[in-house]
Amino acid sequence: MSEAPRFEMHGIRKAFGATIAVDGIDLSVAAGEVCAIVGQNGAGKSTLMGILAGALRPDEGTMALDGKPYRPANPHDARIAGVAMIHQELSLAPHLTVAENILLGMEPTRRGWLRRSEMRERAKAVLARLGHPEISVDAPAGTLSPAGQQLVEIGRALAVGCQVLVLDEPTSSLSKRDASRLFSLIADLKRSGHAIVYISHFLEEVKDVADRIVVLRDGRIVGGGPTSALPADKIVELMVGRAVEALYPRSPRTRGEAILEISDFGAAGANFVLHRGEIIGIAGLLGAGRTRFLRGLFGLEPVRRGRVRLAAYSGYARPHQRWQQGMGFLSEDRKEEGLAGVLSIADNLTLSRLEGLGPGPFVLPRPQHRAASRWMDRLSIKARSPRQTVNELSGGNQQKVAMARLLHHDVDVFVLDEPTRGIDVGSKAQIYELIDSLVSTEQARPRAVLMVSSYVPELLGLCDRIAVMCRGALSSPRPADELTEHGLMLAATGAGDAA
Repeated sequence: MSEAPRFEMHGIRKAFGATIAVDGIDLSVAAGEVCAIVGQNGAGKSTLMGILAGALRPDEGTMALDGKPYRPANPHDARIAGVAMIHQELSLAPHLTVAENILLGMEPTRRGWLRRSEMRERAKAVLARLGHPEISVDAPAGTLSPAGQQLVEIGRALAVGCQVLVLDEPTSSLSKRDASRLFSLIADLKRSGHAIVYISHFLEEVKDVADRIVVLRDGRIVGGGPTSALPADKIVELMVGRAVEALYPRSPRTRGEAILEISDFGAAGANFVLHRGEIIGIAGLLGAGRTRFLRGLFGLEPVRRGRVRLAAYSGYARPHQRWQQGMGFLSEDRKEEGLAGVLSIADNLTLSRLEGLGPGPFVLPRPQHRAASRWMDRLSIKARSPRQTVNELSGGNQQKVAMARLLHHDVDVFVLDEPTRGIDVGSKAQIYELIDSLVSTEQARPRAVLMVSSYVPELLGLCDRIAVMCRGALSSPRPADELTEHGLMLAATGAGDAA
């Protein structure tokens, strides 16, 4: 790795009205270095990188690129200078070909006519450099997989000669295999002298891919250093400003009456009893059948066998009946299934329970606004108002809206499928506090929680009992304090016991 900084930022400050997004940050990344920037939503990561990539102008501070002053007027200027940002939401023209996307804005021409054969050859050379010559340069970009589209975005940056690449949550829509290929590509770019800034909520992959980590909190750098010297719990502590042990709260809990009884249910053959004041977690690998089990329980998928008793109700029921019986479901796919992104926070939050918001079948804006505001305050949902559309919120705030709907409906059984997937660690801490509060004896009416999670530490930290699903079969729940992370993973793969 070269010691010379590829880019430098000094005293960068940016405010939006009274909100200071970036407060006097100094940052430099060397040629041949991968620097990860981590922090909660709102910590200033995107603002800082938006300034570097020319999308925002700093209020104060200076920047340099390869030792020369650098002050781009817009993202196009930044790309021409050698800096490109690959956003989580890709910005391809899906109806154009791969070649047309890679050379968009710098197409070779002769007397006003596009030189398409040259475009194709140049695009092929870029894809070969990326190690993916199999991608057809004549295919419409919209027909490629998410991983293929991401490669086209990176290829566009390399085609213009960018030496600084900012990757914002690059694996959020990739499979594990495609993510591994991306990491290999990043290693190749690093060897060729590129400076790479990597933004991600996934600390495990940050530890794998980055040479150095910088932690932001409230618009400032609060720590960091070589990746090898920073354990994950220290990174989390810097991000949230408190020790990792405090992430998983444990309010007083007393197991109360049985509220959900399942016997030989579904393909999993599940048998367990869930009580008030209790959290049961379900561990397992992707594809083991955990989501299908929860969806069947809530009536979203047909179930051919078994018995369910929910409070005073018994038998199979459809989703609207489950709501009426006191069960609420949080989908793992909040974008496509869990929320209506084009509707307001207030509409999403009150959608399943409209009574009391107006006379008869009508919904009046003022009562709906008051109801939404109450839950927004309780869950610390950051938004301009209850009328703001859900699509405009961060992932963590969207998840809190989905949780608030269950609270507004006043359900007794919370069925949660991956409740913290895709959100930052600060929002995770708030979700953990909420889940813990649901079952606390400090509540007048403790609830019950059944949750699926792929992140074993949160299951061990939150749950009273944990069951393991392996190849479609669900084990009996066991006390969490008798289990280990290693044992749960062995049980999930069918290679051992969970203890």
